[in-house]
Amino acid sequence: MAIMAITNNYDVIIVGGGAAGFAAASFLSASKKRVLIIEKENKPMKKLGLTGKGRCNLTNNCDIETVLRNIIKNAAFMRSSLNEFSPADTIAFFEQAGVPLKTERGGRVFPVSDKAGDIVHCLNTQSRSAVRIKDRAIEPIVENNIIKGVKCVNGTYLAPAVIIATGGASYPATGSTGDGYEMARRAGHTIIPIKPALVPLETEQDYSELAGLTLKNIRLTLKNNNKTLYSEQGELLFTHFGVSGPLVLTASCYIENPIGCQLSIDIKPALDEKTLDNRILRDFSENKNRRFKNSLSALLPQKLAAIFVRRSGIDPEKQVNEITKEERRRLLMLFKDFGLTVTALRPFEEAVITDGGVSVKEIDPRTMQSKLVKGLHFAGEIIDVIGFTGGFNLQLAFSTAHAATTALILP
Repeated sequence: MAIMAITNNYDVIIVGGGAAGFAAASFLSASKKRVLIIEKENKPMKKLGLTGKGRCNLTNNCDIETVLRNIIKNAAFMRSSLNEFSPADTIAFFEQAGVPLKTERGGRVFPVSDKAGDIVHCLNTQSRSAVRIKDRAIEPIVENNIIKGVKCVNGTYLAPAVIIATGGASYPATGSTGDGYEMARRAGHTIIPIKPALVPLETEQDYSELAGLTLKNIRLTLKNNNKTLYSEQGELLFTHFGVSGPLVLTASCYIENPIGCQLSIDIKPALDEKTLDNRILRDFSENKNRRFKNSLSALLPQKLAAIFVRRSGIDPEKQVNEITKEERRRLLMLFKDFGLTVTALRPFEEAVITDGGVSVKEIDPRTMQSKLVKGLHFAGEIIDVIGFTGGFNLQLAFSTAHAATTALILP
């Protein structure tokens, strides 16, 4: 972005050129306020351009209560801003701005074009009245608990209102390197320790030969010291380091510390143990002279069948009509409880969002204004609120940005 500023005095300074920052600038465009966006990257909204695998799942077409149920942390904090700017408002905003939208499975909303660039272009256009500069913000200027502006590497900019919308620490290559946390800390705010969220998991077991294999309609259960933290049915992907996929990303949000965490995969959740045992017996009876190592092709993908043979402890050369009831029982339990030991969360580079951030106890939920510094507001991922996949996190960004800007527009 070229430096366009001709003055260092503004009405509102927005720190961060991501979804929340540009949404805030867009909401302010109808006002006569002089708005400055400070972004350190040459190209703003990089992360937004990557969301939804480049398609941009910008919200979820559901009611507010459904959104709240899909917020993992500090949902109550979001109720007020969601009431003021709901998924329906997000959909209306983009469609009225000329971006046709569509709703897909699970209420996920995408541009009809399937191009995240259309959302980026829309926010760029809607916020065109704002001045934009390329600079790195260092700290907020605070006097007597009142915001005065922002100190940057290349200059100081003054304004009676500042919105910090720098994002989290996920996808650091896009510019989300956690700068906003230090700015908030310097303003006196408490930062809840951050960690990757909606992120793949590393496992103790090395099943790299399964990398790329997707299991659908399985049930994944996450436990810590035998306490169930999460259990849901859906899709899982094996990787060279462990597991990923929708179920795993969601499960990761429930892990405070990987130590003691176990994953249990029910390969056949639609079948109870008796029904599954009868199925295995039927397959064995139809192939009674087949060796065990070649007997599971009807029940499992070939690569996974080889792992099952190995983990079952049954002689792979044994004919299936010689398998004992106890051996069959071990095989059955492997189908219902294929266990993996979690060793680590994958790094921020692979995380969809960041867990942690500015404590919600220190932010007014109606205006996103700091309770410690007058005129300082927050928007987006920097706040300690996270949602599941499905468009919920971008909705949180838009709702918090709207709350912050509405507070600045209204007298």
